[in-house]
Amino acid sequence: MFTLSFHPLGLQDAKPIRRKVEQTECRNCDLNFMNLYGWRFLYDTEVAYFGDWLIFRFKAHGHLAYLAPVGPAGWQEPLEAMQRDAAGNGHPFLLLGVCERDVQSLEVTLPDYFYAHADRDHADYIYAREALAELRGKKLQAKRNHANRFARNFPEYVLSALSPSDFPDCRALYERWAEQKDEAAGVRKYEEEHRAFERVLSAWDELGGEGLALRVGGKLVAFTYGAPVNYDTFDVCMEKADTAYEGAYAFINRAMAASLPPRFRWINREEDLGVPGLRAAKLSYHPEQLLQKYTVLTKHPLGGQ
Repeated sequence: MFTLSFHPLGLQDAKPIRRKVEQTECRNCDLNFMNLYGWRFLYDTEVAYFGDWLIFRFKAHGHLAYLAPVGPAGWQEPLEAMQRDAAGNGHPFLLLGVCERDVQSLEVTLPDYFYAHADRDHADYIYAREALAELRGKKLQAKRNHANRFARNFPEYVLSALSPSDFPDCRALYERWAEQKDEAAGVRKYEEEHRAFERVLSAWDELGGEGLALRVGGKLVAFTYGAPVNYDTFDVCMEKADTAYEGAYAFINRAMAASLPPRFRWINREEDLGVPGLRAAKLSYHPEQLLQKYTVLTKHPLGGQ
């Protein structure tokens, strides 16, 4: 009987985790190593290498939780080990962020054993990279017009790859953006996002970040960055713009999609967290898919049948 040996997730895990996740069909932004590392402070994320599987354990509102195993089919062994680990720590077995295809794998492995509930606020928005890069057609005409208006109004703009030399200006732009938000209105806790942002910048090279900086007259007016999830999906983790420059958001969104290699067929722009304005903005780009993510519990948490 094998047990799981967890350790706190660190930069030394970047290569083995990326190598394993890259081979999967999972497009879940939770498996982007940049996110795993950036938000580790909030979730106390740990990882165990268990045979051919990656097992992630973390804390969610004080509860011990796991992601679905990352690895080959045939989950009997890792699921049993994960349940023993939860029981040994005095917690009911809880899986979070489980994609629908993984819910199906759970059902195949242990039929009628789990209860799954989708959380719309945490569904990932998946877009066709080509659609965002070109903004063709009537559905995206408004976005195309916004991006073109920026280019027309600010012809002196300079677009460049994001680099550490841009980070001081990125920090200043982020702070200006956050000051305009009303956290009391139900918007994300920006101090947490800011901490994740700083963790990413501090380990930029190790995280393999890719991004763009947009300047007008030397002033940074927008920036964006992200990293791959798997072999065909790129995850945009951060996008901020100065709204005084009309169309800056649409312009850098389009530019980022156009800058990515063709192997990335899909772009994950992450969740809306139930924030009405954010939901409206993400829907306005007409995603190809809302990647539903499920909370999964055993039907018999106390061991009954």
